[in-house]
Amino acid sequence: MKINLKIWRQQGPNTKGAFKTYALDHVSSDMSFLEMLDVLNTELIKKGEESVAFDHDCREGICGMCSLYINGRPHGPLQTTTCQLHMRTFKDGDTITVEPWRAKAFPVIKDLVVDRSAFDRIQRAGGYVSVNTGGVPDGNEIPIAKKIADEAMDAATCIGCGACVAACKNASAMLFVGAKISQYALLPQGQPERAERAEKMVAQMDAEGFGACTNTRACEAECPKAIKITNIARMNREYFSAMITSYQVQTSGGGD
Repeated sequence: MKINLKIWRQQGPNTKGAFKTYALDHVSSDMSFLEMLDVLNTELIKKGEESVAFDHDCREGICGMCSLYINGRPHGPLQTTTCQLHMRTFKDGDTITVEPWRAKAFPVIKDLVVDRSAFDRIQRAGGYVSVNTGGVPDGNEIPIAKKIADEAMDAATCIGCGACVAACKNASAMLFVGAKISQYALLPQGQPERAERAEKMVAQMDAEGFGACTNTRACEAECPKAIKITNIARMNREYFSAMITSYQVQTSGGGD
């Protein structure tokens, strides 16, 4: 099959970018989208042109690195990661527009690569549990109801790709943060830092410049791991409870 690619090219975060069109022949329908980009880059290098920079790592839908905006949708027309999107999804002669994530908190590094270290800083602010060193108990030693364990696992499947931010008109990261807070808030291991975690992660999210949630559910529709917006509701409950507790401690003099 033959396709036309309209790809965003940008040398750096402070330079002006523009779309550039490429024609690609002999594209196999069995190729993944990233393999197709590999073929394009091989042709560009043979011509002495600069290859297109794009993020990738595992190519198995696990790492969340392949963050591409394809034909106006994060990861493309299917609810999956870009690396799991195959060219059979498109038709012969199609023009495919490929862009990086568009968000203030995700500045473009080069071409289709964006800096998503804002997610790392949010995770570092509170996305962890503290444990004592020494003998570690078995993971199944603490009895947890299956429904709760399933909800925690569903939240933990978030791969941090940033599709929720790219899909949201406000560039909100609340689905990502909600998933990270939920996976700990639901389990016994996450209880000691529960209030502190919610406060710190939400504060860091705001500091990074992400927008607010207006419940359009675009994030849920585009998430390749089908993270539910119920996690956003849980995050809000966790945050408000933590803020009330902090206020009570401060007004009673316990914060001195």
